[in-house]
Amino acid sequence: MSDMAKNLILWVVIAVVLMSVFQGYSPSSSNSLKMDYSTFLDDVRAGQVNTVEIKSDQRTIEGTKKTGEKFTTIMPMYDQDLINDLDRKGVIMKGQEAEESGFLTQIFISWFPMLLLIGVWIFFMRQMQGGGGKGAMSFGKSKAKLMSEDQIKTTFGDVAGCDEAKEDVKELVDYLREPTKFQKLGGRIPTGVLLVGPPGTGKTLLAKAIAGEAKVPFFTISGSDFVEMFVGVGASRVRDMFEQAKKSAPCIIFIDEIDAVGRQRGAGVGGGHDEREQTLNQMLVEMDGFEGNEGIIVIAATNRPDVLDAALLRPGRFDRQVVVGLPDVRGREQILKVHMRKVPLADDVKASVIARGTPGFSGADLANLVNEAALFAARNNRRVVGMEEFESAKDKIMMGAERRTMVMSEEEKEMTAYHEAGHAIVGCLVPEHDPVHKVTIIPRGRALGVTFFLPEADAISQSRRKLESQISVAYGGRLAEELIYGSERVSTGASQDIKYATSIARNMVTQWGFSEKLGPVLYAEDENEVFLGRSMGKSQHMSDETAKIIDDEVKMLIDSNYDRAKKFLTDNMDILHAMKDALMKYETIDSAQIEDLMARREVRQPADWNLDENGSNGGDKGGKKSASDTNTATGDASSSDVQNDAVTPKDVTDQGDVKDGDESPVTK
Repeated sequence: MSDMAKNLILWVVIAVVLMSVFQGYSPSSSNSLKMDYSTFLDDVRAGQVNTVEIKSDQRTIEGTKKTGEKFTTIMPMYDQDLINDLDRKGVIMKGQEAEESGFLTQIFISWFPMLLLIGVWIFFMRQMQGGGGKGAMSFGKSKAKLMSEDQIKTTFGDVAGCDEAKEDVKELVDYLREPTKFQKLGGRIPTGVLLVGPPGTGKTLLAKAIAGEAKVPFFTISGSDFVEMFVGVGASRVRDMFEQAKKSAPCIIFIDEIDAVGRQRGAGVGGGHDEREQTLNQMLVEMDGFEGNEGIIVIAATNRPDVLDAALLRPGRFDRQVVVGLPDVRGREQILKVHMRKVPLADDVKASVIARGTPGFSGADLANLVNEAALFAARNNRRVVGMEEFESAKDKIMMGAERRTMVMSEEEKEMTAYHEAGHAIVGCLVPEHDPVHKVTIIPRGRALGVTFFLPEADAISQSRRKLESQISVAYGGRLAEELIYGSERVSTGASQDIKYATSIARNMVTQWGFSEKLGPVLYAEDENEVFLGRSMGKSQHMSDETAKIIDDEVKMLIDSNYDRAKKFLTDNMDILHAMKDALMKYETIDSAQIEDLMARREVRQPADWNLDENGSNGGDKGGKKSASDTNTATGDASSSDVQNDAVTPKDVTDQGDVKDGDESPVTK
């Protein structure tokens, strides 16, 4: 029976009971005449009354007159003389036997309204607790969902892009299948495994694959499901969860987002939380207390291992950490092939090409890419998904949908074209910079134009020369506007470029040791800590003299790369004008056209450029943007309507790369 049917039946029963109670307490309705007691006495003395019936309460009198008319009256108090008057007048008298109710009946009648309120309260509390067959008093019961070995169809074949992580957890499968193999040699399988990695990298999928390969029951629960408003409920749920797991051992318990309950105790951030701490304490005891839980493997996932309590990470509990990081180009290709199994593909689709153009993408991003490509193909009534759809899907995910309906004046388009051409030319001339792949002035999201740089390979670290090249490229757009229109007409479109370049220069000085005056010394505070002086670029423990040297070094780096970019554009002013003309004509140019422009050759027509009946560009067939994990993309908007650059690099490295600002219109 469905929950709706159960609720409907319950409310019908409550309504029937209430109607019965109110009907029992309500006075009986009749057609008798209600008269005053004094009038009744006058009628008795006048001999007009034929019969009377005195009710059990000894005060209510019902009767009939000699005319046949019925009446009802109430005695103010019991009147003994009334019986004598009625007898003298020859009135037929009747009495009603008093109703005798038992003690339990009286208690039920008196307490029925209270019991009804309690029942309604229990019903609503049960609904707030999610039902699921658990009563309102079952707060301490575990909310973990049990999936049997037959319900889990995921295997290691469905997990790609994390070969090292799969190798780390394969022995868990072997242990669950054949525990005696390890016990003979005195080996002890880890009690807990912590899966660590950015969002969307496949931590939950990997945990399901472990259970699917081992063919064991799989308990899944979120860390937030333990904590309630009542202190002690979470600890009770932990105990109940492990009790259920013991009955199904060997089995796997998967706790997603364990940082919701496993945060460090006594950290002082956010205040104390007795319920969360008690829940954490109970989990610590269950994982490695006096009573061992043999055959139970706890797998937890988190994006923030740095906030977990140290007791959780010690040997005997979560003593093994498996890093599920962002996939490399080979891993992205494998992930794409897994998701492409469900999609009919055209012959021109190459997973390796798509993987190379999507650096920094997680498994979830790639799954979304395949899905968006399938939607584009369905929208265009295609039977298969081609490379064109994948390129369009990639552009949409990275930058947002095209805004071809946006009205831009020719002057704004021209300024945007010069701005993007400045980025592209400097990017082609500076050393160790990623190749320019595409330049477009088609508005996307909140951006008026974007320059795409596609890395040739995934970069792990960056040299000083490459970082300085990125600073020069960032200022290419502003310099192009300044050289063409003069300093008085430079727009605010380069605000994000300036922020990006300044951040790189400051990190080079304070974190990466690229300053000759300051040397390889760390001058930057932890990014997660908040200090009063950070808004001025000064650490709390930094002297004024050191802060001034840092500012001078940052200014020197920016000035030198600014002058270099200005010289490149000044020496290649003819290329700047030619690239502007090409962008105004085609709106989007790719690497082939950029190569022609840099070689001062006639620009070839793009292969995917179509003209509509009005003679204008029929549409961009998909641009490519590098969103690599080493800050290889630069994009911007060259209009005062858009105050910041359109695309900023993706901050996924551990080298202190620039994070996207709050005002960045589009980030990836």
